[in-house]
Amino acid sequence: MKALIVIFLFVIVVFLAAALVSLMRDKGRSDRMLTLLRLRVALSAALLAFIWFGYYMGWIHPHRY
Repeated sequence: MKALIVIFLFVIVVFLAAALVSLMRDKGRSDRMLTLLRLRVALSAALLAFIWFGYYMGWIHPHRY
């Protein structure tokens, strides 16, 4: 479970970096950056939904001290 969350976060950061590279190379002349940022937002929403669903199903428990 933790590994899947870390993989999601890594992929989100990769898409963010790819959007930055696209911005620097294309200088706003293409829709590639917009597409990459949309994918990043979709992955972030999917990760949030996955965490909520995992908590609801009992797969994820809050860490208590």
